[in-house]
Amino acid sequence: MDNRVRSTKVAVVGAGLVGSLEACFLARRGYEVHLFEYRDDIRLLEHVPGRSINLAMSIRGRAGLKTMGLEDKIIKNHGIPMVARMIHNKDNTIKSIQYNKDGKCIYSVGRRYLNEELLTKAEEFPNVHVHFCHKLLTADLTKGTMIFLNTKTKEELHVEADLLIGCDGAYSSMRKEMMKRPHFNYSQQYIPHGYMELCIPATPDNEFAMPPNYLHIWPRGKYMMIALPNQDKSWTVTLFMPFEIFDELTTPEILLDFFKENYPDAVDLIGRDKLVRDFFANKALPMISVKCSPYHIGSTSLIMGDAAHAMVPFYGQGMNCGMEDCVVFDELLELYNDDLSQVLPAYTKQRNPDAEAIVDLAMYNYIVMRDLVNSKLFLLRKKWDDLLSSLFPRTWTPLYTMVTFTRVRYHLCIANKEWQDRVVNKIVKIGGILGIGLGILLTQTQAVHQLSCTIYHHISGLASKTLALATQ
Repeated sequence: MDNRVRSTKVAVVGAGLVGSLEACFLARRGYEVHLFEYRDDIRLLEHVPGRSINLAMSIRGRAGLKTMGLEDKIIKNHGIPMVARMIHNKDNTIKSIQYNKDGKCIYSVGRRYLNEELLTKAEEFPNVHVHFCHKLLTADLTKGTMIFLNTKTKEELHVEADLLIGCDGAYSSMRKEMMKRPHFNYSQQYIPHGYMELCIPATPDNEFAMPPNYLHIWPRGKYMMIALPNQDKSWTVTLFMPFEIFDELTTPEILLDFFKENYPDAVDLIGRDKLVRDFFANKALPMISVKCSPYHIGSTSLIMGDAAHAMVPFYGQGMNCGMEDCVVFDELLELYNDDLSQVLPAYTKQRNPDAEAIVDLAMYNYIVMRDLVNSKLFLLRKKWDDLLSSLFPRTWTPLYTMVTFTRVRYHLCIANKEWQDRVVNKIVKIGGILGIGLGILLTQTQAVHQLSCTIYHHISGLASKTLALATQ
């Protein structure tokens, strides 16, 4: 490592998941890293205030952990595998929908546990210096200067650094400084739905109250509820609804009637008294999407994670995308030999289209989770994808598999999905003709003839069912 890197000082604002991981990546390359956090050290707190939606860890987030040697410890020792969605219907019946035909899974990981492990890992590097209880007041993004307020001593700290990185979340102070400059594009959207966290406790004999290796979903059209398993055998339950419906649930009687109508099995799982107590002790919180560009100012300032691309939580990619930001930035540092004047513009150019793509996909997946998972057309399309993926594994990968189980760039996932939609539409239109043609072409041997019959059966059946549903 050259002396240029060793002498480079970086200030990272925000010691959450992305900021802590980015500090590790930079320290690993030899930079002097100062990590600033507005909150106290969460490892010392009994309760961590703020959002705590459970995390669904997939390959993009795991890539960052693997580089730091944390993947086995966090995923294998703490993560709970979820192999499928478990759908809860109003009549108390359940059904599972696999995420992936090969049995790949995502992992439920506690946000606090993960953050604590990343902070501890960062502090193992002698060139990382962590400053808790420091609130960013102002920053000169060109000169690389910042002023922080120590919220305990009320003293100001003036900082100079060669590179400023904002990993300070959806309401980023670093991004606000960028917004003061010309040619910075910014948009945000609050969706009309809020969320509230509830809890399904462990059973009296300390077991899971539901099958644990699933992401449980109660889809109800305009709203839904999900549950992710925890290490202590409890479930983190998140209720998503329009704010106007939250506002209508004003008394215990109205709340219980609403749950009995929409989530009947959840009443006993949560417990009547606990449901009432927890619901009225909390309030529905908002969800925001953020798009902006560029992500950098010259060679001195950069934003990453939610500061650059906050998204609603319905694809489980917020944390995964943020951690992949760190991996992408490290790859570009390697590519350009740590020349920040080349790395930062390259990062914006590469990462922005992918970040905006997953922001849009996250919004789309809310519709899938709360409604389409019960649609016959949706389930038939999934069968199409599974069949074609089996027949053409190198060219046909379903959208969810691409996003969750590969590191294919997000915007290319969307482009591939659009191509697949065009292909499926053509197959549906020609229906059984394609199956007949394949049958004629593939009858050279008995074994191949049997394969052609299988292909014909699946394609003809799926095509006729899909066409019938599509024309209803």
